[in-house]
Amino acid sequence: MNVSVIGLGQMGTRLAQAFLAAGYQTVVWNRTRAKVDALVAQGATAAATIAEAAAAPLVVVCLTSYDAVREALDPVRDDLRGKTVVNLTSGTPDTAREMSAWLSGHGAGYLDGAAMSGTRLVGRPEALFVLSGDADAFAAHRVALASLGNTVHLGADPALASVYDGALFSLAWGALAGFYHAVALVSAEGVAPTSFAQAAAGHMPFVTSLLTEHARQIEEGRYPDDDGTVDVHAAAMDHLIHASAAAGVRTDVPELFRALLELAATGGHGADGIASTAQALSKELRRG
Repeated sequence: MNVSVIGLGQMGTRLAQAFLAAGYQTVVWNRTRAKVDALVAQGATAAATIAEAAAAPLVVVCLTSYDAVREALDPVRDDLRGKTVVNLTSGTPDTAREMSAWLSGHGAGYLDGAAMSGTRLVGRPEALFVLSGDADAFAAHRVALASLGNTVHLGADPALASVYDGALFSLAWGALAGFYHAVALVSAEGVAPTSFAQAAAGHMPFVTSLLTEHARQIEEGRYPDDDGTVDVHAAAMDHLIHASAAAGVRTDVPELFRALLELAATGGHGADGIASTAQALSKELRRG
């Protein structure tokens, strides 16, 4: 079976290379010819037109925006009938649903998706790709899509991949912001970032172990104080803010965390476990 990749930016190029490495005949199309030629040298087939790229049973698109996707596919929309389009372009839940309705209306199977592990891991089992939309289309192309990494189908709603994309992006940046602040703090005392990173990596299994437990607490609406109360963590955050300021490190990150704890305390969760912060943030959870 052949696969086509439309859009050969940094991510699109890695997608094409992953399909080639897995042994798929890979057709590539891009507005800039040089990027096409580089992949042809690696075994890909150049599509002279977008229509040639749309002839593949599996069409993977990775462009700068949903508008760019629609502009590229509009001339060949009828050629996509019976094909599966996997859109790995970043967007919003609303744009994912709109794209799904448009392509489904032209007879194409549609999967919206997001690459959650950057470009370095593409083609390796640890690279996470979240996909949502047409379940039959996913089942039909599961093996080919596994060439990209760990491809997870989240459900029939095409917006789910975009929702997860934003949520996991938030999670990653929350962790990285804490790490960057921590590096600044220990560097003020002469500790090398790489030395601290070893201790941080050893600590992360404990942090990640909290995710499943705290998710259960949030679902149940019960917040035991086994991991400390909101009030206790707020006091510790005050110490962190003071220590950071004394070391000449900006306090933006711990002040954000302190504000979240204050929000939870104001909502009546001062004596509850820290997972109650999620309820303070969410209207949906408060209704539940």
